[in-house]
Amino acid sequence: MSKHSQAMIDTIAAQCVAVRLRMLNRVITNIYDDALRELGLKVSQLNILIAAAKMGTVRPCEVCEYLHLDISTLSRNVERMKARGWLEVVPADDGRAQPFRLTQEGRQLLRKAIPFWSQAQRRVKKLLGERFVEQLDQAMIRVRSADAVD
Repeated sequence: MSKHSQAMIDTIAAQCVAVRLRMLNRVITNIYDDALRELGLKVSQLNILIAAAKMGTVRPCEVCEYLHLDISTLSRNVERMKARGWLEVVPADDGRAQPFRLTQEGRQLLRKAIPFWSQAQRRVKKLLGERFVEQLDQAMIRVRSADAVD
């Protein structure tokens, strides 16, 4: 391998934003998942429940757009959450859309999850630092603005 190729490999290994964000995502996800484990809930599922709580009866494509998820990831999670009684499908004119909403059990689970989520949120903020979290908030504003333009 040439010195140039090795140098580029070293640069990518040290500086690739995608790699570092994916690693950070796994670490942070584990903190939230550990905090929510006692409820049998993962943070990815919590995000879907929160989206449904905010949006009411919602079509899968709307949740995918809101959470930047692909449809297969959402479908897998929704199926698991329906089986656990947290979500229910709402009949629609278009049989393909399969809108869903929170059940009463899902609402109760969200109420129970709040202190566990808060504990994880404090831990993550302490780990990352307030400045990083503020920068993350600003980055999300820019990403959402770019999405609105597209």
